[in-house]
Amino acid sequence: MSNDFSRSLSLLRQEKGISQRAAAKDLGISQALLSHYENGIREPGLAFVARACDYYNVSADFLLGRTLARDGTTIGADELYDYSAEKDNVLHGSIMATLNKKLLVNSVGVLFDLLGKVGRKDAIKACADYLGTAIYTMFRHLYRADGTQNEDFFSVSPRQFTVGVTRADMICAEADYVESLAAHAKEKGNFPAMNNDALSAGYPGLYQSLFQVIHTTGERINRRVEARRNEK
Repeated sequence: MSNDFSRSLSLLRQEKGISQRAAAKDLGISQALLSHYENGIREPGLAFVARACDYYNVSADFLLGRTLARDGTTIGADELYDYSAEKDNVLHGSIMATLNKKLLVNSVGVLFDLLGKVGRKDAIKACADYLGTAIYTMFRHLYRADGTQNEDFFSVSPRQFTVGVTRADMICAEADYVESLAAHAKEKGNFPAMNNDALSAGYPGLYQSLFQVIHTTGERINRRVEARRNEK
C-alpha cells in the first residue's frame, strides 16, 4: 500500500482525538501493530482496512489516498467546479493547464473568503501581495524564457529580478501576513472553522480543490525533503 494509507490512518486517528492505544483496542489489534501500520512499516490485510473504514467512517478509496472525498466519490477536470467561470472566461490550452488553473482559482477563492471572515484588511493585503508577486515571478520567467523579449515591459530591472528581489518581496509579505494574523489572535479575534466538515459544508464544490492543492503540495515537499536526505 502507498504512503497515503499510513498517513491517512494516522491523521484520521488524530482528528478523532484518541490515542494510538485506544484506537488499537477499538480496532482489535495491538498498539505496536497499529504503530507499524501508521508508520508504513507493515501492510494490513483487507479485513483491517474494512474495520478502519467503518471505525473512521470513510471509504476505502479515501483511506488509500485514491480520492479526497471521504465518501469515495471522485472528480475529474471537466467536473471540477470553476469559481471563476463567467461569460467568455475560457482558458485555451491543455487539460493539465485547465485543471491546475481551476484548482488554484478555487483554492484562492476559499482562502480570501476565509480571510474576509477574519476581517483583517492588512492580512488580506499581505496575502494578495504574496500571491501577486508569485504570479509576477512565474509570468516574468515565462516572458523572458526565449531570451529575445524586451524587458522594458517591467519596472523591476532584469538584474534585480535575477538576484531575487521578488523572493525577498514575498518573504516580507509573508512576514506581514503572519504578524497580522498573530495580532488578530492576540486580540482574541474570531477565526472561521476550518476543519474538513466546516469547509465542505461552507464551500461545496470548492473545498476539494483546496484539499487537492494541500495534498499534492505536501506530497511534493515531502518527496524533495526525502530526496535531500538520501543525498547525504
